[in-house]
Amino acid sequence: MHRFANPARFLRIAAFVQPWAMGIAVLSFAAGLWFSLLASPADYQQGETVRIMYIHVPSAWMGMFCYTAMAVFSAMGLIWKHPLADLMARATAPVGAAFTLICLVTGSLWGKPMWGTWWVWDARLTSMLILFFLYLGYMALADAFDDPERGQKAANILALVGVFNVPIIKWSVDWWNTLHQPASVVKMGGPAIDASMMVPLILMALAFKAYWVVVLILRTRAEIAAAKLRTLRMAQVHAAGQTEVELHG
Repeated sequence: MHRFANPARFLRIAAFVQPWAMGIAVLSFAAGLWFSLLASPADYQQGETVRIMYIHVPSAWMGMFCYTAMAVFSAMGLIWKHPLADLMARATAPVGAAFTLICLVTGSLWGKPMWGTWWVWDARLTSMLILFFLYLGYMALADAFDDPERGQKAANILALVGVFNVPIIKWSVDWWNTLHQPASVVKMGGPAIDASMMVPLILMALAFKAYWVVVLILRTRAEIAAAKLRTLRMAQVHAAGQTEVELHG
């Protein structure tokens, strides 16, 4: 992975990947919305409310995926001192937090007509809420210290500790008796969902994943530019200090 640690090499790869990711995001999102709102049928039990699922489920997947990616980047930053890994972890955190919040909100909108309440302290819901707080904690820690390196190290440690919550989210419906429905897409016996509902789910998941790639590239580019600017400012301050010492010496 060290061959990708060079910012110049990363920017070259990003310049090639970004337009493709943008195209995939736009096309799959448009197709996903069409299938979600028009082409897929209403559920025989949930009625039109089932359409919330096409946002809720891919958002939940992305919340877990982004946190796992953030933990991997954090490990690379801690263990191998990968210069871009910390930047990519910081770039991923707000995207994952946004998807997790969307998951929680859409889950509440779905839960009210299905369960008769906006919220229950269900194992799946509670662990997803913890995931959202972990994202907020990571972002707060990263900027909580005067020394950016100390802040990033503390945030990376939190990301690695919190990654154990991801499998809890995934298998909470199997480990505990919860109101949340069990897995119906990724399961040992194969998907237990009709193809007419699977297609919009996959399209929306692809759109969200491509969107993450685009935002990751844009935010990492911004972080690289900000790091260069900080280096230049520190060099100017150092040069000014040296000049003042020479003048008064």
